[in-house]
Amino acid sequence: MHGPLEINENIFSLNKRIAEENRKLLTEKKTFAVNLMGAIGSGKTILIEKLSAMLPFKCGAIAGDVVSDLDANRFKEKKLPCVGINTGKSCHLDAHVVQHALQELPLEKIDVLFIENVGNLICPADFDLGEHLRIVIVSVSEGDDIIAKHPVIFKESHAIIINKVDIAEAVNASAEKMATDAHRLNPNAKVFITSIKTGTGLKEIKKWLEEKIKSWGTIK
Repeated sequence: MHGPLEINENIFSLNKRIAEENRKLLTEKKTFAVNLMGAIGSGKTILIEKLSAMLPFKCGAIAGDVVSDLDANRFKEKKLPCVGINTGKSCHLDAHVVQHALQELPLEKIDVLFIENVGNLICPADFDLGEHLRIVIVSVSEGDDIIAKHPVIFKESHAIIINKVDIAEAVNASAEKMATDAHRLNPNAKVFITSIKTGTGLKEIKKWLEEKIKSWGTIK
């Protein structure tokens, strides 16, 4: 009889294998994949919309959610090739569901694929999807201790975006404290302080991401 630890190890091992298959496929198709993680309302969807319009690449998206297709429909309205994934009771995407979504996308026509993970700051950190880059976004409205309370996802990310700074004073939050916590947890991550709604910090994110994509070297 298998114990809980052994079952979990098997799940993670299988996920890792499929993630590597996804990454190999994406690399062969010359499609750069970004796993965008963050809580509900942090700004994931609007960030993808804005960056897709700003970047000099053909973009597409996978929209992960528990039950809704609202985000997927938003991307389609922006003329982005998109597949929506409903996870049901699961609080994260995994490599297996992403693998199926990749089969539905015209990857040969997509330079940059944004994978919008389910709105959660815990579970997504444990599941490699086959992405080339991980970004986590948080809002000051979640409280300026949110980063300190969820260290794992921030330690696992290449960039950390602190969003909605235009309302920081109204919600009694310090974006500077959040940035300090982010640097402490992950000194190697790029930290951005932004208001996507007003455009603050968007050019900096776009420039950084564009450099990362170009340095990858196999873009179409």
